Amino acid sequence: MYKKILVPHAGTPAGDLALKHAIHIAKSSSSEIILLHIIEDFPHAPVFSLHASQIAKIKREFAKITKEMKTAMEKEMTKRVEMCQKNEIKSHLKVVTGLAAEEILKIVKNQKIDLIVMAKRRKLKGIKGLLTLGSVSRKIVENTSCPVLMIDAEKK
Repeated sequence: MYKKILVPHAGTPAGDLALKHAIHIAKSSSSEIILLHIIEDFPHAPVFSLHASQIAKIKREFAKITKEMKTAMEKEMTKRVEMCQKNEIKSHLKVVTGLAAEEILKIVKNQKIDLIVMAKRRKLKGIKGLLTLGSVSRKIVENTSCPVLMIDAEKK
């Protein structure tokens, strides 16, 4: 039923739990798993208060840090791809830089994803609940046409 399963993974135990669910589904449906890690963009320096040479230096530093983070996460996420392969599931890794919801939705559209399996944060009550209105999981559910399986990693 599902040919391609997308697993957005932040390198957390919650992401590992979502991946385990995706592996279980993939085993029964001969699906491919695309493991996605997104490195959030750094905020830009306040350019109005800096000299052009300072701005250039900051941009170089941000680029260097982003490259180091990408290399480290590729190495870390490769372990999870190997877990899929040990279970005889075709899988591959994508590590991208950008805004999480936008990057996930791009992959869904461009790769023709059939199912998204992702971890979600615990719902908060009261005023804290209002702060979650812009959450990644909510944006995904509201803006994608494929099924989304949300794994509650904090449920006990």
